[in-house]
Amino acid sequence: MKGLQIMKKLVTGALAILFLSLSADAQTLSQADRDRALQYLETTKKNIVDATRGLSDAQWNFKPSPFRWSVAQVMEHIAITEDLLREIAENQVKKAPPAPDRDLKKTDDAVLSVVPDRSKKFQAPEQLRPTNQFGSPEASLKHFLESRAKTVELLKNTPDLRAHVVESGLLGKIDVYQRVLFIGAHSERHTKQLNEVKADPKFPK
Repeated sequence: MKGLQIMKKLVTGALAILFLSLSADAQTLSQADRDRALQYLETTKKNIVDATRGLSDAQWNFKPSPFRWSVAQVMEHIAITEDLLREIAENQVKKAPPAPDRDLKKTDDAVLSVVPDRSKKFQAPEQLRPTNQFGSPEASLKHFLESRAKTVELLKNTPDLRAHVVESGLLGKIDVYQRVLFIGAHSERHTKQLNEVKADPKFPK
């Protein structure tokens, strides 16, 4: 009887080790995925820089209607949201539990398709609405670039980006890597908004 109990403990221990090993493998971020996100963060950053390059004060501050944001306001929203989303991702690394057996590619792709989709409009929460907190559009852009550099560092230097998962609502359960993709996708979404403002027939020449 004693030998049987020892055998059961050994088998249970072995299964636990195997489970943890499989879970760790499932939660390991591949280099290809890391490179994909780095390229996406770089591309979406460049697109914002290109969309705002050389704008005059009149162009920065033009509003297509009283109910729509100017390029300056959109830029401020992008900058402050980058900070908030990265802080959420950093806290997620420390606090959120793992969730194995997820379809990682499906959720990665959903983030990159759903978030930038401008056919669905959302009201920004109060704390993410522009109030000219940086003092000028140029300062908002500068802050965004500094904040994006910190996002890149988070992606490069955090080893367990797949290991911590939270419920996101619209996208279901997402990990820290997918949260980083979300950051890039958010800036892509609002770069489209910048270009919509610039495409208005009344936009200053």
